[in-house]
Amino acid sequence: MRSLPIPIVVAGAFAVGLVRAEAVAQHEEVGNRDDWQRPAAVMDTLHIGPGTRVADIGAGTGYFTFQLAKRVGPAGRVYAVDIQPEALDDINRRASADRLPQIVTVRGSEEDPHLPSQSVDVVLVVNTYHELRAYDAMMEAFQRALKRGGLLAIIDCEAERGEFPDSYARHHRVPSAAVRDEATRNGFRFLRNEIGFVNPATPFSYWFFLVFERPS
Repeated sequence: MRSLPIPIVVAGAFAVGLVRAEAVAQHEEVGNRDDWQRPAAVMDTLHIGPGTRVADIGAGTGYFTFQLAKRVGPAGRVYAVDIQPEALDDINRRASADRLPQIVTVRGSEEDPHLPSQSVDVVLVVNTYHELRAYDAMMEAFQRALKRGGLLAIIDCEAERGEFPDSYARHHRVPSAAVRDEATRNGFRFLRNEIGFVNPATPFSYWFFLVFERPS
């Protein structure tokens, strides 16, 4: 569970130019992300509204964290979980500036998001599952954090089923079939495969959207 990798800067004007160009591209992608990843539709699908308590696993820059915070309102709670303290510091600064006390940052680990037991209605894992290694431990932790009947939603880039697990993080993708197998093996009930997403910047990639339930 981690933020997206930060590019390594190599000395030289050419490398600096590449980094700046990439930063601009990333900014433009974030600016257009509402169009292709449809955060409002994602939250509608998961029944997230005022007062809902949600965990954003691998919060990174806080894209979904702040979308969620606006939706759940002051009566709700958004746990922004990441293993990178710098990412959490940035989220804390912005949450304070925007007066969003419903956002609580949590520093997770590779095996545990460190969420309170039965504290959330929804666990949302966006573009992060491919980074995980301790699948069973994390699934068990998600189970502990969810209230009975709570939802686990996993959105990630689709890979071929035959791809080996040690390549998931390197290629930033994971087979949806593997995710479904791991979740159901660890006691989650599969509910549905929602319509996914295609980023115009990478038109040959497809982001799946799987929804599971913690049994009552």
